[in-house]
Amino acid sequence: MHQFPRGTGWIEVICGSMFAGKTQELIRRLRLAAIAKQKVQVFKHAFDSRYARDHVVSHDLVKIPSRSIRKPEDVLRLTKPDTDVVGIDEAHFFEPDIVRICEQVADSGRRVIVAGLDQDYRGTPFEPMARLMAVAEYVTKNLAICVICGNPANRNQRVTRGKKRIDVGSTDKYEARCRRCFKPT
Repeated sequence: MHQFPRGTGWIEVICGSMFAGKTQELIRRLRLAAIAKQKVQVFKHAFDSRYARDHVVSHDLVKIPSRSIRKPEDVLRLTKPDTDVVGIDEAHFFEPDIVRICEQVADSGRRVIVAGLDQDYRGTPFEPMARLMAVAEYVTKNLAICVICGNPANRNQRVTRGKKRIDVGSTDKYEARCRRCFKPT
């Protein structure tokens, strides 16, 4: 792990492909902060209602209570004054303004932990995540396992015909693929 700064806020980004354990890692870090008696608040985009509206839930159903929001500004509006750690899941769903908001929260002396996909199903970076990685103090890139060959996977293969960039789903719509097995659609 890394040394945590003292007397300042900071941003941690957890990124990677689907099925790489990003949400699990976010939940793990938030639970450790709560065990350390830090006040934690968790947010997720309202798009993500796959498992629950009022919890961040990993694909293997590990969960933590959260608040669903639609706009990045809601993080500022809803963060309580005594909050030490702010968690944000599925940050790639948000508008680019999420970067400015995360920086404001960190500038206020809080730890901000953000998780999200770094690439879409075409292999194109999600702008908010790329910018968050650039300004974050810590970046963790998780890899999944390619369902075709078993190599480390950092791509999201869409297995349905949808063309919308954002199409919330799980194994019903996506597979983790390595560089060799990924076929952009």
